[in-house]
Amino acid sequence: MTNVGIILAGGSGQRMGANLPKQFIEILGKPIIAYTLDIYENHKEIDAIEVVCKKEYIPLLKNVIKKYNYTKIKWICEGGVDFQHSTINGINNLKNELNDEDIVLVHYAVAPFTSEHIISDGIRVSKEKGNSVSASPCLYLVGENGGDHSNQWVDRDSIMILNGPQGFRYGYIKQLYEKAIKQNIIDKVEPHTTTLMFYLGETIYYAAGEQTNIKITTKEDLQLFEGYVLAKNKSSNTR
Repeated sequence: MTNVGIILAGGSGQRMGANLPKQFIEILGKPIIAYTLDIYENHKEIDAIEVVCKKEYIPLLKNVIKKYNYTKIKWICEGGVDFQHSTINGINNLKNELNDEDIVLVHYAVAPFTSEHIISDGIRVSKEKGNSVSASPCLYLVGENGGDHSNQWVDRDSIMILNGPQGFRYGYIKQLYEKAIKQNIIDKVEPHTTTLMFYLGETIYYAAGEQTNIKITTKEDLQLFEGYVLAKNKSSNTR
């Protein structure tokens, strides 16, 4: 059985107002995508990596791969217009490479906080159940969104925060997208595999999650990640 990390690097960074897609923004001299690739390159259970990237940034991606000497990256695939279509491209690109029982973990290039434990548990649950998503309990007070107010409390114990990576047996996710395309619903739901699964009435199984496992979306997240890297480097140097 092969375990493959599919790294989605098709974002444009528009919400951050950056000149480069945010996955290529450098933190302490190293692009964010490299920190994410490190997680999969160094994980003993990951056998291979596929990167899904916007066509115009593939040369930049290849420079990153060469600079950091990644040996597990076996495929580079052109990205789509959003998460859903990039995932479809990545899955289809592996049709002649993987067996149905192989495991794929779909991961944002801008989610570099993910721990080794989260990856391992995602693989475990995907093997046992067919799919997995990194999930954490909600630790905050939650109110129903009424625009600029709320008069309805939501029980936080009834909520789980769903995050990446999302894991699948390859045959499962391949059939899931074939079914969604046949029913013409790909563009009718929020562009995420989990929302598509909910729409189709599928059961989603929880794997380990952590509160720090966030996706970089804002400029504040960049500062948070820089502090995280500094703290991690300091911890490593004092051992």
